[in-house]
Amino acid sequence: MKSVFALIAAAFVAGPALAADAGLELAQKKNCMACHAVDKKLVGPAYKDVAAKYKADKAAPAALAAKVVKGGVGAWGNVPMPANNVTEAEAKQLVAWVLSQK
Repeated sequence: MKSVFALIAAAFVAGPALAADAGLELAQKKNCMACHAVDKKLVGPAYKDVAAKYKADKAAPAALAAKVVKGGVGAWGNVPMPANNVTEAEAKQLVAWVLSQK
């Protein structure tokens, strides 16, 4: 019986970590990391900076997901972010992961 509770507790604790791993894996698979890093500016802003900027903005997830799909320019300077080959669901997953960075 103890092992069942241990497994449940481990799954509960690992849940957020597994979601974080899935977000990072998707970002790597979709080549987002060519222009972005979690903790430092590359071509585009650091994901931690994006999360901080949009922390209190309730409309940010939808707006950022649309920007991931269609591309954009101006929020972080004059370097444009091109449209990305992602589905709407993938864009939402990526944005949720980005906004979870601290």
